[in-house]
Parts: sequence; C-alpha cells; structure tokens
Amino acid sequence: VIDESHNFRNKTTHRDRETRYDRLMRRIIREGVKTRVLMLSATPVNNRLADLRNQIAFVTEGQDTALFDHGIASIDATTRLAQKQFNRWLAMDEGERTPGALVDMLGFDYFQLLDLLTIARSRKHIVKYYGTAETGQFPERLKPINIKPDVDFAGEFHSIREINNEIRRLNLAVYAPLRYVLPHKQAAYDAKYSTEIRGGEGFFRQVDREESLVHLLRVNVLKRMESAVSSFALTIGRQMADVEGTLARIEEHAESVEEVDIADVDIEDPAFETLLVGRKVKVLLHDVDLVRWKQDLTEDRNRLATLHAAAKQVGAARDAKLHSLRQIIEQKCLNPINPGNRKIIVFTAFADTAHYLYEHLAPWALKSFGIHSALVTGTGSNRTTLPTLRRDLAAILTAFSPRTKERPEELAGEGELDMLIATDCISEGQNLQDCDWLINYDIHWNPVRIIQRFGRIDRIGSPNSRIQLVNFWPNMELEEYINLEQRVSGRMVLLDVSATGEENLIELQSGNQMNDLEYRRKQLLKLQDVVIDLEDLSSGVSITDLTLTDFRIDLAGFLKDHQHQLERLPLGAFAVMTANGAGEAAMSPGVIFCLRAEGDAAVKSVEPGYPLSPHYLVHVGEDGATLLPFTQAKQVLDRLRRLCVGRDYPDAGACTRFDKATRNGENMAAIQKLLAAAVTSVVGK
Repeated sequence: VIDESHNFRNKTTHRDRETRYDRLMRRIIREGVKTRVLMLSATPVNNRLADLRNQIAFVTEGQDTALFDHGIASIDATTRLAQKQFNRWLAMDEGERTPGALVDMLGFDYFQLLDLLTIARSRKHIVKYYGTAETGQFPERLKPINIKPDVDFAGEFHSIREINNEIRRLNLAVYAPLRYVLPHKQAAYDAKYSTEIRGGEGFFRQVDREESLVHLLRVNVLKRMESAVSSFALTIGRQMADVEGTLARIEEHAESVEEVDIADVDIEDPAFETLLVGRKVKVLLHDVDLVRWKQDLTEDRNRLATLHAAAKQVGAARDAKLHSLRQIIEQKCLNPINPGNRKIIVFTAFADTAHYLYEHLAPWALKSFGIHSALVTGTGSNRTTLPTLRRDLAAILTAFSPRTKERPEELAGEGELDMLIATDCISEGQNLQDCDWLINYDIHWNPVRIIQRFGRIDRIGSPNSRIQLVNFWPNMELEEYINLEQRVSGRMVLLDVSATGEENLIELQSGNQMNDLEYRRKQLLKLQDVVIDLEDLSSGVSITDLTLTDFRIDLAGFLKDHQHQLERLPLGAFAVMTANGAGEAAMSPGVIFCLRAEGDAAVKSVEPGYPLSPHYLVHVGEDGATLLPFTQAKQVLDRLRRLCVGRDYPDAGACTRFDKATRNGENMAAIQKLLAAAVTSVVGK
C-alpha cells in the first residue's frame, strides 16, 4: 500500500544514481513474487493527465502493453494522446472549456484506463452514496476570514510593490557565474556541465539552469517578504554573505570560485528539482569577465544592504502582521466556535517564519490564556512549552490532537497542546481534527496546498460541528498581487522533465502561463469566500467526471434488493418523464435511447474501446438533433438520474400526454424517426 502516491507523479532519472522511484520499482515491484499494489492519493493528477502514468506503472510493473487484453495497446500512447487533447482543451475559450467538451476530446481508451485502475471518491460522493451515519458528519465550514495587514506599524517600511521593484533590480550575480564566462570559453563549460536530454537529442545548458534559478530566487525573496519581515531579513542577510564571500575570493585572486550552495531555497516548487541536480559548477577566475562580474556583485551588495537595513528596523514591536495574528488568536480563545475548543494551527511556508512566530507567540499565549504551544518544522528542530513532552513529531501531534490520535490514558500526564505552529511538513497525511481553527499565515502559491492544509481539520467524523479557515493576504488587491508574481518570475526556460513523456526544453508559452495565472487568480479569489473541495479545483475536471463508478454503485445497490428484475424486463421497455430543470440542469424534450450493436458488422462500425460497448446511449431532441452523443454516456446517465432520483411513482401527467400523442402507443412514427437519427449518430452514416 502506497499512501500519498502522488509523490511518485514525476519519474525523474539520474545517470549516476538510483532514484526512490527506480528503487521501489526494482526492489519491491519487479523482484520476487508478483506484487499487488494499492495507491492512495487526494491529488493523483496535478496539472497533467499523464501524472497518472507513472503511478499506474507500479500496478503494471512498468510494462507498457500490460493492458493489451483490455483494449489498451499502449499505456504510454494512451496517456500521451490524452495529454495532447487536454492541452488543446485548456487552450479553448473559457465558455467552451467544459467537462463535456473534454470528455468528447479524450479517447475512449483513456476512460477505459481510468475505469480499470482507479476508484475516485469525492466528499460529495461519500455523503451521497455511503451516508455518514456510521462515520459521523463532515463539519460545517464557516466562511473564511481574510486579513490584509500592513507590514510596519510605524509605516516606514516600503510597500510590497516597492520592495518587489527592488528585488527585480537585483542581478543575483553570485548565483549565475556562468553568465560571466568569456565568450571563447563558454563551449568548454557547456560541454562539462550541460545535461543531455533524451539520448542526446538536445542539451539543457547550465547557463539556462542558472538563469531560471535566479528567477526562482527572486520569487523566493518576494514570498519571504510576504511571509514575515524577519524571514525576509534573514534571506537578504544570507544572500549578502554569499556576495561578500565571492567578492573576497575575487580580491584574494583565488584560482577558482565554486558556485554558491543555495541552502536558502525552501520555497516548495517542483521547478527547483531540475535546477538543483548535478555537480556544483566550478568557474576558473581567468575564464570570467571579472570587471563585469565584480560590478554586478557590488551593485547587488549595495541593494541588499539597503533592503537588509530597512527590514532589520521592523522588530516584533513594529510588526503589524504579527499583531493581527495575536488579535485573531485572542478572539478565538475568548469566543470559541465549538464549546471549550481553543485549539489553533498556524501554517507558514517557511521554517524561519515558524521559528519567529513561536518565539513571539508561545510565551504570550501561555501567559495570557494558559495554552501550551509547539513548533514543528521539517528540519527536526521542534520545540514546545510543555516541559515533560518529547520533541519528536508523533509525540507533539498526539499531544495536540489526543482524541483523534487515540492517546493512551497513561500518556495523559504529558499534558495537552492547544496551539501548533507548523510548516507544510504536516500539510499532508495528518489527522488533527481535534482542532477547529486553521490559520494560513502566508498564502501558498499553489491553491491545492491551501486546501491540503485545511484538510488536516476538515475531515469526516470530526468532533467539531463547525470549523474556521483564516487567510492572511498581502495588503493589496489580488489582481495586483498575481501580476507582481508574474513579473518577478519572468519567463523561465526550464527543463520540463515531465510525465508527458516529452522530455524537452520548453520556453513556457505566455499563453499557457496566462491561463495558469488566470486559473490561480480565480481559485484564490474563490478561497476568499469559500473553502473549495479538492475535486473542484483541478481546472474544473475531476476523475469522478470521467468514470462511471457512481452508476456502478447504484446498480450494485439495486441488484442487491431486486435480484432478477432487470433480466425480466422486455426489450423496448420505456418510461416517460416531464423534461424539467433550469440553467445547467435544463433538459430539452426528446428521447434517450439505449441501443445495442448486434452482429460483427455493427460492432466493427463503431469506435473501439467504448466503455459501454456494445450498448450505446444517445439523447435525441424532438427535432431529431443529437443533444448528447454516445460519447457522452456519463452526461446521459447524469441526466437520467437527475430526472428519476427520489421518484418512486410514474409521472402521471407525462404518461397522459404521451398516450394522447401516440394513440396509446399505436402511432410511434415520430419516435421511429428519432430512433433512426440516434442510430445514425452512433454509426456516423
């Protein structure tokens, strides 16, 4: 069983060592007896349908033709084609970009793949099909509280906008030594440090990698500025030290300079993975344009020094954001939303910010409200105000959520924590539902992460009837904030070692980037008013939109209660209903036919791989137009369900009208015409 299997979405390969993915595939999956695999994930697909392929490979032992007998000749070809179509769908105008359009564009073999190997269960799904009588309810989500604090009480520190302009002016020359290599020496460095792509079809140049890294470092500095002035000051301080060190080596006329080790990069961005692999670059000083490099380094040092001095002025006493956080915590402790529950989780993207918050909140919370706190970061430097509590992650989380973690009675003496300050090291896979109040002290660039964080307390069977999300935003309009980010990141040339199977050097097309930013803008705007479900997040399409699992559950339930009823139904049986609904649910009058292909010729005339083959569902309007073709079987079934759900008796009005129009079923000429139209739409003749 692989929990959080989406960590294997990307299959990275290294020439000189085995990755976790390779090792798992070799040691566990392929060697020894046949391995049966169950993978669990809330986000199996990130932004590529092909993300599934690398996870599916664990089921098929990496054999591309493993599903040949099920109508899928090549898993690789199926996912690659699906990705191509998905990209086309993403590029469509917003009005046309509907789940229905995607279903039409994707090949049947992709649905077959999903149907064979995936079971998707969303929150709505569980409530609808399983009920919550045994497990307990999902808690009610209150409207998110949004806070846009200033940075500095004194009002002397620059606005994020101005700081951003300064960040954009930084050369960050210390992290890009190859930029300054003399033209006639560049070929030698390319040969030594560039990465070969796809067996020599192309190269990812180290100089491009450095430029991309510089862009990401700029984003990182902006993100830290947003998170906390203290984190910003620490980052700027580290970068100053790097610049000073390099300048000193140049002054000492050292023979060579090694590329600086970027330990400060802890922004969670998969783009870094490709940039930080490989050997450290060593640049010989006599190969470098020293005058230009020194000039840029000195310019960086001066800018960094100015930023650092300004940031150091804003201590905890002047930190307006910290003050706002204290007010929120005070409000929660004095007016809990569930009786007696004072538990709070504060999430931040950066360990530096987490340490700063712990320093300035833990003693204050203990003194003011008598609540104990803990700090959890991925680096292992956990802290707590409970003197007898162990510092390991399990002990801290158990003391914070003793009911959920089923803490044994004998450990009750360790005490209980009410405030947890944490980085994203616990944003996945932890059940902390004793808590009912979660604060995002900084907004993660990925909306999925925000929802994953909230998922620590937003869980079925929660002891809390209501839960609250609090988001701290930069003090500016969201539009401007996203534009800022876009400008600071610039256009990056990255190695897309992606699950599309196309390892190529891509320049992110501005169109796709805009789409992505637009999508994020919408999701972040939405998050200000309501907590979005994960399944509603991925470009509006969820795996549950693409599979027929719901209907299989319906059918299994029906067969349990009415074992032979369906077998005894005569062919040509029909029912009539009044077409109703408004907006998206509106239905045009017509007939939904369920047809079966008979004989070899008929079967061959229809597309192979169709999931309901040899049966075909078509919705034809009164005028003979195909309202929903057989390719949209899921939508046809959805419409049928919408008409019938909750009804136990025939629609008397509809039956009377039908009998009158057809003379009690004797004159079916109009319906026969529609049947011919349905057959034509399936066979395409």
